[in-house]
Amino acid sequence: MMKQKLNWKRPLFYLLLPIFLIMVFLGFPLPIAPPPAIKATQEQSETVKKRRKRTRFPGIVPGTPDDAED
Repeated sequence: MMKQKLNWKRPLFYLLLPIFLIMVFLGFPLPIAPPPAIKATQEQSETVKKRRKRTRFPGIVPGTPDDAED
């Protein structure tokens, strides 16, 4: 019958041969890219409050009937 003693060394050699050849040309350990640098988050801006315009005469508000002279 087909009883053969399976040898594990020969298939293992042929499976690892391409990896060994790559390591011969590229070196050991295999060069891999480092993880990308973490970017700092963008700074959040604060809302700017509008400043009220100062009038020349603080007691007189323009557009009211008090400033009309008779």
